[in-house]
Amino acid sequence: MNNRLIPMWPGLAGLLAALVAGGCGSKDPPPPAAAPEVFTVTAQYTMVPVITELPGRTTPFLVAQVRARVNGIVQMRRFEEGADVTANQVLFEIDPAPYRAAYDSAQAQLARARANVEATVAQASRDQVLVDANAVSKQAYINAVAAQRQAAADVAAGIAAVQSAGINLGYTRVTAPITGRVGPALVTQGAYVQADEATLMATIQQIDPIYIDLSETSVEGLQLRQQISSGQLKLTGPEQAQVRLVLEDGSEYPQSGTLEFTDITVDSGTGSLTIRAIFPNPQHVLLPGMFVRARLERGSNDRAMLIPQDGVTHDRTGRATVLTVEADDKVAVRNVVATRTYNNSWVIEDGLKEGERVIVRGVQVAQPGMTVRATPVKPPPAKLAEAIAAP
Repeated sequence: MNNRLIPMWPGLAGLLAALVAGGCGSKDPPPPAAAPEVFTVTAQYTMVPVITELPGRTTPFLVAQVRARVNGIVQMRRFEEGADVTANQVLFEIDPAPYRAAYDSAQAQLARARANVEATVAQASRDQVLVDANAVSKQAYINAVAAQRQAAADVAAGIAAVQSAGINLGYTRVTAPITGRVGPALVTQGAYVQADEATLMATIQQIDPIYIDLSETSVEGLQLRQQISSGQLKLTGPEQAQVRLVLEDGSEYPQSGTLEFTDITVDSGTGSLTIRAIFPNPQHVLLPGMFVRARLERGSNDRAMLIPQDGVTHDRTGRATVLTVEADDKVAVRNVVATRTYNNSWVIEDGLKEGERVIVRGVQVAQPGMTVRATPVKPPPAKLAEAIAAP
């Protein structure tokens, strides 16, 4: 039985070898890896406003310091601290008793002077008749006329004294010189205030409208004045230059302002000068002393390109770069000049040619020299950023 089985082993070994050889020969090579997909926008020239962003501080439109103009004891405060007040509104009352007495005394002196005028006029009239009849001396008549004129002068002085006393009496009612928002009271009831020291009682600030004092370099200020003198920037009229504000929290102030003037003196320490703009502030969002950034439109550039911010990166030195897809679908890196942003896009002023494809999504996977599949993104410009940010 063993003799019959032994011849079968060589055939079985050959069959197994054939099966193994056949299996190895029929294995297919692995398919090539697919090129990664990236999304691109086409670089095109467009007109972009030339905007200068400047730091600044808010300044009240008007500031009035309410000070004592007579001496006396403060009897009453008649305003709420931090509230809005109107011009001529009574803020404090100072004890008026001594000033009312002085006013009454001045009126009495005026009445006496007027009565004296009547007597001197009658005396002068009588002496004139008598001197013509040689009943009195001419000197007596001259004295009567002089007394009449002195009495008239006393009346004039009395009128002035009454006016002065009335002014001082009026100053006991301390009123607001302007309309605005009043700060804390700096004196309380019972405090003694003095006119000689001009005791500060409160401060009122008008903040609607409100000034924005901006700081820029002397070189930029020279360019600004040249643009104003040439008519490129207008300070008045329907085409006057508009200014926008960015608040401390990064939000944009809803209302635009206008330029008022530029300073004529350069700060020797900083080399900068001040530009003043004025903004409406009906809701009192802007408060004095706030730090803001103003954006001043100073013309337009029709040879700029807008590339979404996701498509622009910066290296350690701050140099801006973009990735482009060349004609052979390979990625290339370009150095570009991107100094500012506009509507969620970088403004590219140099480094790109019109028609080039710039990668705006998939930048992380794309490497220079890599072959990619480029899919164009062509939504409306206003929705470009949202489309790129979408997953």
